[in-house]
Amino acid sequence: MGANDNASGVAATLELARLLEGSRLRKTIRFVLFVNEEPPNFQTNRMGSLVYARELRSGGVPVTAMISLETIGFYSEAEGSQWYPAGLGYFYPSRGDFIGFVGNSDSRDLVRRSIRAFRASTNFPSEGLAGPADWPGVGWSDHWSFWQENVPAIMITDTAPFRYPYYHTPLDTSDKVDFARMARVVEGIQRVVESLANER
Repeated sequence: MGANDNASGVAATLELARLLEGSRLRKTIRFVLFVNEEPPNFQTNRMGSLVYARELRSGGVPVTAMISLETIGFYSEAEGSQWYPAGLGYFYPSRGDFIGFVGNSDSRDLVRRSIRAFRASTNFPSEGLAGPADWPGVGWSDHWSFWQENVPAIMITDTAPFRYPYYHTPLDTSDKVDFARMARVVEGIQRVVESLANER
């Protein structure tokens, strides 16, 4: 249980730390795993990422971008395997074979820069969305906490409950994770992080 949500994000974070070890980048990168992301702590003062974001602000630590890795291991070629909140299905694919880059309206530029870097280096389907923070799904991870501190932040995701039928069930097990596609996504995210960290 919890193999995709969110052991996939944890595994990706650890692998990115390994891949980027020793890299000479212009900006500092922090790899952080947060507690209390799920209800009843979600979007409350007990949410670990919100505590951390506030500590960064109070400590005067400049943050130019935050990326939340939120369930990145499930993909399907079947038509109709991808679902959306009302209206979005007219603009996005019906197959759940892509990785999503999601931010709020204030993080629009970060979404564009990130997905551009991903597409430039990685042959993998990808979609971007920068929408109102209160749209269903847009703020459903730890990137939400950084918006509260006016930090551009995005979620990279397989869209979780909008695709994954085993979301928050005991059937969220490792046999549901597509490790080959997940590895390709992580390699692409590495290029995204490098690109962002080397910006002036």
